[in-house]
Amino acid sequence: MGEDEKVKVLFLSNNSVGMYQFRREVIEAAGKKGETYLCTPKGVNVDYWKTIGCKYVPCAFDAHGTDPVKDLRLLMFYRKLIREIRPDIVFTYTIKPNIYGGMACAMTGTPYVANITGIGSALESKGVLRTVSLALYRMGLRKAQKVFFQNSANEQVFVDHRLVHGPHELIPGSGVNLQQFSLSPYPKGDTVDFAYIGRLMKEKGIEQYFDAAAAIRAKHPETRFHIYGVCEKEYQEKLKKLQEDGTVIYHGFAGRMAEVYPTIACTVHPTYYPEGISNILLESAATGRPVITTNRPGSREVVDEGVNGFFVRERDSADLIRVLEDFLKLSPEEREKMGKAGREKVEKSFSREIVIEKYLREMDAACQR
Repeated sequence: MGEDEKVKVLFLSNNSVGMYQFRREVIEAAGKKGETYLCTPKGVNVDYWKTIGCKYVPCAFDAHGTDPVKDLRLLMFYRKLIREIRPDIVFTYTIKPNIYGGMACAMTGTPYVANITGIGSALESKGVLRTVSLALYRMGLRKAQKVFFQNSANEQVFVDHRLVHGPHELIPGSGVNLQQFSLSPYPKGDTVDFAYIGRLMKEKGIEQYFDAAAAIRAKHPETRFHIYGVCEKEYQEKLKKLQEDGTVIYHGFAGRMAEVYPTIACTVHPTYYPEGISNILLESAATGRPVITTNRPGSREVVDEGVNGFFVRERDSADLIRVLEDFLKLSPEEREKMGKAGREKVEKSFSREIVIEKYLREMDAACQR
């Protein structure tokens, strides 16, 4: 690459919301060194990319669909896009962009880096779907310049199944913006406010949260159980009843979570969903809030038991109730101390600046080839 030539960087993901919330700083940093392109299915925050000089390219695909014809179309679309843009490097996120974006890069001889944001339910299942997913990942990652993993358990799965063929590295999830999510004073009101944040779905532990809210509210009327997130259809009726009887307070989707965390005493995240590292836990800890979550990959990396949070067993409402009772026995000073310990942890190990540096390093490596 000549001195006057600008590096071209293409980002592929399955939605624009996640790219805006968790990865815009990476794109901004890449844009200072060259020309950036972002390709996702049409979504919100699209106008933002134009304001930072990033060219947005919409594409259509079903992130969870299994239609091979549609997936072949996505592969061909990516190949055509890469040939038109001629990027110096491609960064891919989420399952289908990692697989089909990786294949397209291999077909065109384009350097690429994949980010495994979670292994997905397909790899945790058994049968044909898992076999096919393994084969697709093997093809998608076979010529990657680097594969980023967000937790060591996911990395080990890919190594054990020989899905990675070259360099791979752990990164601290998407990192957390420590300026946007700053340490805030711990609430000292008459109520103790818990919050569930995320899509209301079974794998995220919403049923355990419902059960715990009912049990704790009956014994501790000073508690409040908030919910922030989009409700899946199967839980709409139950949510409505729990709202009506005062068990939970539902706020719907909240776009500005940095304004929400300071109002709560503790984040409750009883997930068993296979993800890389929970951004909810990172943001909560950065704000100085204790967290209660499951001891599984994607959550355990953020929590030191008894220091900045507590673990609960997966799919176990009784255990969540027990831990919430223990939390309520703590003094406000002890809870505040836990929150500050969480802030210290993310400052040390999970700053988004760490992630940005690793991406810029891969850009430099691609340009030196």
